[in-house]
Amino acid sequence: MKISVSWLKDYIDLHESTDEIAHMLTMSGLEVEGIERVEMVKGGLEGLVIGKVLECKRHPNADKLSTTLVDIGGGQPVPIVCGAPNVAKGQNVVVATVGTKLYGPEGEEFKIKKTKIRGEISEGMICAEDEIGLGTSHDGILVIEDEVEAGTPAARYFKVESDEVLEIGLTPNRADATSHIGVARELRALLNRDVRYPDISNFKPDNNDFPVEVIVENQKACPRYSGLTVTGLTIGESPEWLKRRLLSIGQAPINNVVDITNFILHELGQPLHAFDLAKIRGRKVVVKTLPEGTPFVTLDEQERKLKADDLMICDSEGGMCIAGVFGGAESGVTDGTTGIFLESAYFSPDYIRRTSTTHGLKTDSAFRFERGTDPNMTVFALKRAALLIRELAGGKISSEVIDIYPREIGPFRVPMSYAHIDRLIGKKIDRERIKEILHLLDIDTTDETQDGFMAIVPPYRVDVTREADVIEEILRIYGYDNIALAKSTGSPFHAEFADPDMRKEQMTATELLVANGYFEIITNSLTKPEYAKLSKAFDDQRSVYILNKLSEDLAVMRQTMLFSGLEVIAHNINRRQSDLKLFEFGKKYQHIEKKYIEQFYLSVWATGNYEKENWIRKTRPLEFHDLYAVILKIINKFIDESYSSENFSDDIFEYGLKLSISGHEFARFGLLNKTTAQLAGVSEDIFYAELDFEWLVTKRKRNFRVEEISRFPEVRRDLSLVVDKSVPFERIREITEANEFRGILKQVNVFDYYVGEKLEKDKKAIAISLILQDKKRTLTDKVIDKTMKRLMQLFETKVGATIRK
Repeated sequence: MKISVSWLKDYIDLHESTDEIAHMLTMSGLEVEGIERVEMVKGGLEGLVIGKVLECKRHPNADKLSTTLVDIGGGQPVPIVCGAPNVAKGQNVVVATVGTKLYGPEGEEFKIKKTKIRGEISEGMICAEDEIGLGTSHDGILVIEDEVEAGTPAARYFKVESDEVLEIGLTPNRADATSHIGVARELRALLNRDVRYPDISNFKPDNNDFPVEVIVENQKACPRYSGLTVTGLTIGESPEWLKRRLLSIGQAPINNVVDITNFILHELGQPLHAFDLAKIRGRKVVVKTLPEGTPFVTLDEQERKLKADDLMICDSEGGMCIAGVFGGAESGVTDGTTGIFLESAYFSPDYIRRTSTTHGLKTDSAFRFERGTDPNMTVFALKRAALLIRELAGGKISSEVIDIYPREIGPFRVPMSYAHIDRLIGKKIDRERIKEILHLLDIDTTDETQDGFMAIVPPYRVDVTREADVIEEILRIYGYDNIALAKSTGSPFHAEFADPDMRKEQMTATELLVANGYFEIITNSLTKPEYAKLSKAFDDQRSVYILNKLSEDLAVMRQTMLFSGLEVIAHNINRRQSDLKLFEFGKKYQHIEKKYIEQFYLSVWATGNYEKENWIRKTRPLEFHDLYAVILKIINKFIDESYSSENFSDDIFEYGLKLSISGHEFARFGLLNKTTAQLAGVSEDIFYAELDFEWLVTKRKRNFRVEEISRFPEVRRDLSLVVDKSVPFERIREITEANEFRGILKQVNVFDYYVGEKLEKDKKAIAISLILQDKKRTLTDKVIDKTMKRLMQLFETKVGATIRK
């Protein structure tokens, strides 16, 4: 949600900087995610002044140039060379002084410098309107007809304002802060300053010539409905101040009437809707539901089939508008409209939320109605809008205010205990300060006793209905940082090991992956059903379908994170980013035998080159073992048990490895086959890994060994083995881990590998290094030779190895 700081100052006095305001709001619960500077004119006309041409002569060395002497204030006129044909003595002009930055139509910028033009000194530039962003004309310089003092800043003369806009990440519970008045009320509580509401005291209907009959059939869906008519108005362009207000928050001006309804929406948080009075058949407005499947054409020219519980605003013959969500194509305001019926209502959040989601219509009005608007604001907003329409579009208010409000929505009554306030806040706050904070939040206090009071919460605070809610209001205005931390922390019991904290374990793996050059991605758990339908590896019958899907591309819960990651890779490759190392933590979902299963996994993707180009060494494509290495680091971080590995290929992987412990497969990784990758639009080689992270966390190593560093030297021996291609290195490593070598064999590693013409077709050569060390004594040649001989015998008998000399 965007809030303009200059607009905000219409309702509350603010002397603080925008950064200070943002910090205060964030600390109170309205998190400011960013601050954007908005300029009506790029550069804000900074450095531009109004000047008076004192002299104007033909340039001695150029027929189409003139030399001028211009008073720009400060007492000393400046010489300026000008090429405009209409420059003349006595004119008031706009001057870009030396050092000013001007911006071209494509955003390019150039700086005004002191220079010589054909031998004549020029200390500035006399500007045309297109050169400073005030128009498109370049026929000549901009001549100001008014008498203006030389040196007056152009921004002040043209009333060009710069603004700063707060981007607030509004949480769903803060429906009260969806407007500038709402944020002003928040600042009132934080700063103890008055809020200025718009003045509607001069509201009075001009006549009652065009009353409209209003009938609310569904009062549960529409507890309050207000409206009036305005006739004789002229649809046209809005004044500059109104357009500036809307543009500052990213709203495009449309016409004066529509702009006023949008202005009220963002000023007061109350959505309004204007119907063309001439199109209301029977001059009757009926609030009701229509039969299931009734077709209705909305403003975007799409025909929609209504649900039985979609609340509609109808006339005597049919629907005109989906209440609180979207207008109809036939009843809206057009350039030919001369009279309107203006609606201001309070709709049930449940109805609006259901309708908005069903039809996929996410509008500014629905955003507010589905969170809960203020039922006491409808008439105030209606009068405010009617006065603005009469002022800016002419016409007359031609009916009394219609206000159907059969059952008043009262405030929430919340019993409060001082003991509970002290306990939850962790500090005893002065009782008068508590009441002051609540009164600044429009929460009255009655029935006060020594032990507590009754809090009377206005209905626009839909999120404050319980004692804990009121206490939270007290605390966030009092200030979380005003609550001191305890000097010590304690626990009522001690466990040998705390239960694993999934977030901490996730961060451990994240830090490891990031340190190895991987980037984390976060993708949607919803995905395309086509992936499960087209891939043989997945059963579409196991897909968890969304009953109220947002779109066909987001219709099922993912059975795997594979495809969402491939979509990210495709997106990046299409933008020339082909060297990618990515990972994601997330859940995958399946529907098996009437049960819904979700599992927390870690997925890793790698494609492209191992590293970026550099001058030290040549780059190379990523290989299977690059992914294998980082997966091993993760596994070794969490478990120290032995695990088995198995080569495999299936409908997803061209080739890969499965890792298991006691029959439980906890990881699989390898090269994706082309068919699988191409389902997501990727044709490159992709290495992919999938780890059962939730299971890994349960196996997290809890015991740590501390060993003294041996005083005795290490010995290295190398062996070259020729084995069948089908023999994995893991099998060789398992042999070296036999009990008889545990005392002295510390490490085994592959340092070379060969397959080629010098070997048989089904053979490979592996060169391994063996590190031997005894903690108690220096190894002798006799012990070393005996160990190596025994190892070679095992390699020959267990994997059929030939020892190369």
